[in-house]
Amino acid sequence: VEMSEPGKTTMAPLLEHENQVLLDLFYEDGLVVTAKGLGIDRILLSFLKLYSDPGNLVLVLNTNVAEEEYFIEQLRAEGITHLPRIITNEVLSNERYDVYTQGGVLFVTSRILVVDFLTDRIPANLITGILVYRAHKIIESGQEAFILRLYRQKNKQGFIKAFTDNAVAFCSGFCQVERVMRNLFVRKLYLWPRFHVAVNSFLEKHKPEVVELHVCMTPAMLAIQSSILDIINACLKELKRYNPALEIEDLSLENAIGRNFEKTLRHYLDPLWHQLGAKTKSLIQDLKILRTLLQYLTQYDCVTFLSLLESLSTNEKAFGQNSGWLFLDSSTSMFVNARARVYRIPQAETAKKPKTTDKSEQKGKEDLERERELVLEQSPKWDALNEVLKEIENENKHSESLGGPGRVLICASDDRTCAQLREYITVGAELLLMKLYKRNFEKGEKAEEVLLKNTKGGRAKGKGKCDDGSRAKRTKKEATKNQKTGQKKQELTLTQMVRKVEEGNKIVEDGEDEDDKDGENSISQESSIEETESEGILLNLPSDAYYGILKEPLTVIHPLQGCSDPYSLTRVLHEVDPRYVVLYDTELSFVRQLEIYKASRPGKPLRVYFLIYGGSTEEQRYLTTLRKEKEAFEHLIREKASMVIPEEREGRDDTNLNLVRDVAPATAATNTRKAGGQEQKAVQHRVIVDMREFRSELPSLIHRRGIDIDPVTLEVGDYILTPDICVERKSVSDLIGSLNNGRLYSQCISMSRYYKRPILLIEFDPSKSFSLMARGSIHTEISVNDITSRLTLLTLHFPRLRILWCPSPYATAELFEELKQNRPQPDTATAMAVTTDSETLPESEKYNPGPQDFLLRMPGVNTKNCRSITNHVNSIAELATLSQEKLADILGSASNAKQLYEFIHTLKKDVVNQSKTKK
Repeated sequence: VEMSEPGKTTMAPLLEHENQVLLDLFYEDGLVVTAKGLGIDRILLSFLKLYSDPGNLVLVLNTNVAEEEYFIEQLRAEGITHLPRIITNEVLSNERYDVYTQGGVLFVTSRILVVDFLTDRIPANLITGILVYRAHKIIESGQEAFILRLYRQKNKQGFIKAFTDNAVAFCSGFCQVERVMRNLFVRKLYLWPRFHVAVNSFLEKHKPEVVELHVCMTPAMLAIQSSILDIINACLKELKRYNPALEIEDLSLENAIGRNFEKTLRHYLDPLWHQLGAKTKSLIQDLKILRTLLQYLTQYDCVTFLSLLESLSTNEKAFGQNSGWLFLDSSTSMFVNARARVYRIPQAETAKKPKTTDKSEQKGKEDLERERELVLEQSPKWDALNEVLKEIENENKHSESLGGPGRVLICASDDRTCAQLREYITVGAELLLMKLYKRNFEKGEKAEEVLLKNTKGGRAKGKGKCDDGSRAKRTKKEATKNQKTGQKKQELTLTQMVRKVEEGNKIVEDGEDEDDKDGENSISQESSIEETESEGILLNLPSDAYYGILKEPLTVIHPLQGCSDPYSLTRVLHEVDPRYVVLYDTELSFVRQLEIYKASRPGKPLRVYFLIYGGSTEEQRYLTTLRKEKEAFEHLIREKASMVIPEEREGRDDTNLNLVRDVAPATAATNTRKAGGQEQKAVQHRVIVDMREFRSELPSLIHRRGIDIDPVTLEVGDYILTPDICVERKSVSDLIGSLNNGRLYSQCISMSRYYKRPILLIEFDPSKSFSLMARGSIHTEISVNDITSRLTLLTLHFPRLRILWCPSPYATAELFEELKQNRPQPDTATAMAVTTDSETLPESEKYNPGPQDFLLRMPGVNTKNCRSITNHVNSIAELATLSQEKLADILGSASNAKQLYEFIHTLKKDVVNQSKTKK
């Protein structure tokens, strides 16, 4: 790795197998699938470097902002002059054509690129090619597939090259890889698993020194793990019993401890969610809780685990939400062993005692709490980590032959684990566990008050400052911040319980309680904490999640997951340039990344320490990930061998059926008979679509059906089908939000005022249930908080509003086509001119809506004769002066005129009588 400037690293030359991948894909378009961590980003970066020239126009799809900034940074370090540019909504539409014609590599958001293709704002014939990242996500109705289809319709010469490192994603569904290749318009499939001969033989020549440490779990941890697995197995059996249709293989215990289990379970149950009983939903929630407990057992300390367990117990007893697992023998064993890891109560106090009153019983419990003997069992991995660091320290004392002390990189699962490890290395296990125990279990000052005090008082000593006064950066993330549960708002959810546990633990990360300072000072003097205290490391890179421990030799802790920058770990790896890497937790992609890192630095030593609990679910999870990726590649190899790919797959001619739009149904009939025997000419159908709607799949599917799309900015409505039909599209989540904040009411007012046929389209996710709520939760009476009640009130208030219910975007596109049959096409300029405060109203809507609503509620007035009244009468006051005969002429009905006349004059007499009475 060559250093070009402080904090910037140039990419190492490609390895042998990477060169082969590059050459194969360069000469013939296709889809490249590599194993995780084998450097798919390095391959893409090489193509970006190759095409970063004004003579090319290359578009890159499916990348996020952090990845784009990383690629540009790497190319800048390589000395590339014509760097890629990022096109977002900050670049005005009238400026984008000039940007496209300047050439080079462009990162463009999918929504902007779709609009530019439809409006011919991008010179499609000048595009050299398109690079597609994360190709496994390209589905037929997605924006990226829409872009590729538009590109191939207008450009037959350019290339399409796709990249992905997620082989497992192609195992779900029927012929998934063939579908993706069809959407990408590529014929070649390049597979590069870790067991590929070229990859394996090269990496074996340059493999790092690996030291595997299988740490033994304590007897209490083994007992807890066994109890949790027993409970999970019992819940799975119950789930199978209540839902026989579920796949037995997916509900195995091995899959239940994997990371993607919840996603798999929701995949099966989401379409049936409204039909599931309370028992099934409770079991799903219990499995989520038990999986979290299993993770906390090996990931965090004994105090944090017990704190979460006690919180769960309290919550379940309060609300009675558990499916019964708290009352199993395994659950009792789990609680006993979890408490035994933290404290023990003297046996003399736990002997059988005579019956006492409630007050004395409470007093006895408090006495027992005070007389606990703390055990505070420290994590076995902490001891193993300490031994590894001592070994490294001893080797660094005699490292003159290697050029001096070697740097150390410690990698743990998440940010919170890294914070605990930093605190452990800095102050020791005893003090760390004592702090956690006091925050979570001792009575006294509330955790929130302590947190507030320490926030004002400053940060922990362990963070420190560098010599230049700058502070090392890091971010704090909650372990389960983004988890969502189906519980009601007033219930304590799993995420809230985890957060409640973490609030106490954050004190250790952020500061110290005033009451603990004296004790801490004495302990630090005895254990010489000053020697191991963090010196505050600040690296020259934008990473925001590392923890500096020591300057000499440089020792850094970094999380494997949860960083806002996806290349944060890569940056730290190249910046620190470690000789020793300690994997406190294992991550398959980073293990492979270390192999590539060592192979790209031949001659430089690298030792990797694996710390893993032997015989634990942690080890099983890692082995399962390896097995599933291997099986996925074997599946792809068999698919490739039997795959039948047509010659016209690439779409370089018009014979590819995927490029053919279904134009015939989308045009007006050509055989309609008219007077004189003349035939009506075919008219191309057109739909006006709001720009914001291109985030959804619907515009792509409408275009696929042969209907032209005009992307414009609309203030009223989302889709204009005809001059009279305006559609407001809502997903279920958008519908609930719009009903709550009143936005839907305002939108219906605008649509009803400017269009004769306003439509509310409620579009459902095809992978979920086609239902707003469970059948049993529908109320018979109107309720303000009920969705169906609010929709009912909406239709009562807007009688001309029509509601369309569509189970998927495919159904919506078909419905739009039917609604447009034999109707005129909308005008783009007219639709854009309609605003919420527009003065140019249609002839039918030039009257004030308030008096019209009042008029429609009078006896004898209906939607048919209301327009006649507004054309002949200027105001309600003038209406009251008309005779019954005049009203009959206007309404065209004597009976309606009599009802209206009697209503007005009866009301008038009542008003006069009331005023006389008051006088």
